Parts: sequence; C-alpha cells; structure tokens
Amino acid sequence: MNLSRNFTLSELTKSDTAIRRGINNNPSADQIEKLKALCENILQPVRYHFGRVKITSGFRSSELCIAIGSSLDSQHSKAEAADFECVGVDNGELFDWIKNNLEPDQLILEFYTPGEPNSGWIHCSWIPEGRRASFLHAYKSEGKTKYKPILGGAKDLV
Repeated sequence: MNLSRNFTLSELTKSDTAIRRGINNNPSADQIEKLKALCENILQPVRYHFGRVKITSGFRSSELCIAIGSSLDSQHSKAEAADFECVGVDNGELFDWIKNNLEPDQLILEFYTPGEPNSGWIHCSWIPEGRRASFLHAYKSEGKTKYKPILGGAKDLV
C-alpha cells in the first residue's frame, strides 16, 4: 500500500524486532491516515529534495514499544514520527533543510557529531494542528540521553 508517491506502508512499519519476535506491527486505519500525513508533509518533500530516504524506524505498535524499551507515549506509537537518513547527505544539512523548509512538530538531530556526516539520524514528527516547532539535539552524557534546543542551525552545534 502506498502512503505517498515514494513511500509504502511496509517501509513505515518494518521492524526486525517485530519480525524476530512475531509481534503484530500493523497500524489501525486512523494510524495509516496519520502515516500518510507524515509522508506527504515531511518524508515526500525530503525525498523530492535529497533523493533516497532510508527509514530506520516508523510506526511502532504498543507491543513493539515494550519489546524495544520505547515509551508507549512515543510519537512512533501514535503514527506521527519516523527516524530516517538520506544516503550521502550530512544529517546536519538534512536537519537544517527540514527546519528551514517544512513545518515539523518536532525535529531531533539524534546522536550527531559535527564534522562526522554519517553520524546520527533524524527524528521528525508531524501533526495537523498545534505543532510545537521543537528543534533539538539528542546526545549522550554520563550514559544518559539528554536533549538541548538547537536555536540556530546544526552547524552551530559544538
């Protein structure tokens, strides 16, 4: 099933953990509509601009969230978010383009190290109303994941 011109339901629901553990990771009809909106408003414009988009995590059922230690309140479980990269594109550049050209709810540059273009990935969510326009950098400190706002661009990270 196509969610947009270049994205399918199977790539937004694929999970090796779900496959390995026999977990049902099929979204409801309402969740499929949310995934379509995510594709149309975030992923498809990124695809048109940068080319191939590699989805590393999309929808996660409640059972899958529990299995991987993710929050049941995650926007992944609400079918509102995806983690992804674009082949051959620095994740800092990708973050800045999304921030400057699209209207995400939350955009997180996860575990990116400036000067290491292949480090990290993008987490991006989209909702139709009440978008937070939250721009964050996720990083590890003392073994814990921490978040700090990105006020300028990814190039301003130190």
